[in-house]
Amino acid sequence: MSLKNKTLFITGGSRGIGLAIALKAARDGANVTIAAKTAEPHPKLAGTIYTAAAEIEAAGGQCLPLMVDVRNEASVADAIARTAERFGGIDIVVNNASAISLTNTQMTDMKRFDLMQQINTRGTFMVSKYAIPHLEKAQNPHILMLSPPLDLAMRWFAPHLAYSIAKYGMSLCVLGLAGELAPKGIAVNALWPRTTIATAAVQNLLGGDKMVQASRTPEILADAAYLIFGKPAREFSGQFLIDDSFLASEGVTDFTPYRVDPSVPLMPDFFVPAASRPPEGVKGGM
Repeated sequence: MSLKNKTLFITGGSRGIGLAIALKAARDGANVTIAAKTAEPHPKLAGTIYTAAAEIEAAGGQCLPLMVDVRNEASVADAIARTAERFGGIDIVVNNASAISLTNTQMTDMKRFDLMQQINTRGTFMVSKYAIPHLEKAQNPHILMLSPPLDLAMRWFAPHLAYSIAKYGMSLCVLGLAGELAPKGIAVNALWPRTTIATAAVQNLLGGDKMVQASRTPEILADAAYLIFGKPAREFSGQFLIDDSFLASEGVTDFTPYRVDPSVPLMPDFFVPAASRPPEGVKGGM
């Protein structure tokens, strides 16, 4: 398979997981729209839409960097339209943009609650909605959410209810859209990491350098996403995939290259169901 000349629309793609997915596609010669808010350098967050675009084009792809607020309907609609006009259509949408605040109910102010709902759930819904008319025309269209399996266990909600509602809202979009869009031949799937991933969010919000050392790199999700995009859209939809289990099912046997520090035990991520066991018989696993 190849993503050469395919067009990807990626939200929150100026760094981390979104950028890793973009670079993987770019190496095939894909077209990528980076739809994100960071246009100016941030003291704690590396990368902007323009530095991401430079990396994507250096990797062999074409890039349209757009400053987009996924909470703003006009901004989203315009970005989708400009992408289709620039590249002649849209083949793949990656809903990666997300906001996180791991606070309990009393410590969550309503402004932060609204922000998470608007970016995670509403943003995912809205980007998908505006992309559908273009995806209908694509040969093998995919929508991918970076969101967890729908495991309605109390342990995932009690510590940080507001965030969990927002994140599971993305997964409910997967469930609903997969059924709604099946007649149109548009695949809708979710991808989630078994472990923490070495991103700015982990660095700044979840534990600093020690947590990063116990994480896998964003490339594990990029490699998994790449394989998802190669699946026949009419046959592979409505899936809630855990990165290493899916990659193992596709023949990956060595996960060592994805570890930031192979000498440090990996840290499990939120929202991974107890029934989901790590792949056995592989190198560099849990």
